[in-house]
Formats: sequence, structure tokens, C-alpha cells
Amino acid sequence: MLEARKPTSIEDVDLDVLEDTLSFYVRTMNIAVSRDLDERLDGLDVARGTGKITTLLLVDSHPGIRPSVIAQIIMKDRSAMGRLIEQMIDHDLLTRQTSARERRAHELFVTAKGAELAARIRPIVTQQSKDFFSFIAQEEQAQLMDILRRAYRKLVGMS
Repeated sequence: MLEARKPTSIEDVDLDVLEDTLSFYVRTMNIAVSRDLDERLDGLDVARGTGKITTLLLVDSHPGIRPSVIAQIIMKDRSAMGRLIEQMIDHDLLTRQTSARERRAHELFVTAKGAELAARIRPIVTQQSKDFFSFIAQEEQAQLMDILRRAYRKLVGMS
């Protein structure tokens, strides 16, 4: 009976069906991109965790946006979105107000600290994306961005 060769390095590993599974590559790229971005944002209130950067930038760009709209955009459930917003309010990045038109609805606004942080992280996020994917030709990046943008918009219900 032959004993299977035990892998001692990643070059010895066959990825099995994962080799041709898009979701495997999407998940692992997400981990790698998130780690790299967290390193660049280390020490800032939006480092570590998902949704904080998007939430801050959306509230800064759209004062009065509702938490439910952001939740749909970042694909978080209501309770996770509530925890995220509470954390950002506790860090003095956002404020929440009751809508003047709909008493049951809340609207989000950035604080001065939040606006300053949003302005600070925009170039970091943009540069990180450029640097991280610099090994992919610009034309291929544009194609990949188009594919991912269309898939994302379909998933969240955007036209």
C-alpha cells in the first residue's frame, strides 16, 4: 500500500475542486484585501471589521441617509447594522436623528470628527486598491471591476 505524499509547502497542495471555484478566490481575496487595508488604517476608528468605512463614507456623502439603506448596500442585517452604528456613535463619528417626516425612521449624519476621518481615509482607500492590485494590468482591472460591479448591483437590487 502506497502512502499518500504529505504536503510540506503550498506548492505540494492540490486545491481539489476549489481550483475552479470562483467563490474560493473571492473569499480569499477578500481576506487578503481586508488585512492589507486594516494595516493601512491601523489606529483609526474605521480599522478592523466590515462596514465601517462604507458607512462613514456613505453618511458623509449622503447626510440624512437611513441605516436601512446602508444595511442593504453593505449587506448587513438589521441587528448587525444597529451594532455598527452604535459603535460609530460611541466613537463620535456619527449622530442619529429621528426623521422629521417619518417619526419611526432614523437619519444619520457625520460629526466633525467623522467628516475629518472620511476625508482622511478616502485617499488611503483609493491608493490601497491601486497598490494591492498593481500586479493586474489596468485593462484587466477595468474588466474585473465591470464584472464585480454588475454582480454587486444585481445582488443588492441596484439598477
